[in-house]
Amino acid sequence: MIKLNNVTKSFMVGTEETPVLMDINLEIAEGSFSAIMGPSGSGKSTLMNVLGCLDQPSSGEYLLNGENVTVLDDIQLAKLRNKYIGFIFQQFHLLPRLTAIKNVELPMVYAGIGKKEREERAHYALERVGLAERVNYLPNSLSGGQKQRVAIARSLVNEPTIILADEPTGALDTKTSADIMELLTGLNKEGTTIAIVTHEPEVAEYTEHTIFVRDGRLVEKL
Repeated sequence: MIKLNNVTKSFMVGTEETPVLMDINLEIAEGSFSAIMGPSGSGKSTLMNVLGCLDQPSSGEYLLNGENVTVLDDIQLAKLRNKYIGFIFQQFHLLPRLTAIKNVELPMVYAGIGKKEREERAHYALERVGLAERVNYLPNSLSGGQKQRVAIARSLVNEPTIILADEPTGALDTKTSADIMELLTGLNKEGTTIAIVTHEPEVAEYTEHTIFVRDGRLVEKL
């Protein structure tokens, strides 16, 4: 499903080019559940952005479902993200003036899906994450765990084959973190490929594989 061949990623800092990822070779199989770990500044979030087609590699090849992502333009990348990938972030990224259901509908608005179908699919996604009775709540009326459940529901509505989560439990207490990881485990068992960036070993324990990144290089995969 995901294959990186000799991928590098550099950023310009002033007049100097700074490498962040170097010679990454990685395969993530369909239906797998993986954690990406490494110290702060190791490049793991940049790797997640490349996997999510939010950043293009500076060199190398990225194949997603057999398609060479590195030759696509911004519009093609946006369509690819909308088709295959759902995102979950540490800080939820919910719009404060929109209700839970309206936040969940947003990816479908960008996909051009009609109002009635958007509402039905958003309701169903919120039911799946246990928030059927919170659909009309604003984010500031929800707990941290409930906000993350809304974010997970939002990641599901376009029926992605891959969910990428960047520190999805980083802003949550221990019990709520466990609840969120159990929810993601259930989604994986239903067939969704999931990759999580985390610095927490207890989160990585929920996954099948752990990918270690250090100084921009893939150093180990367990």
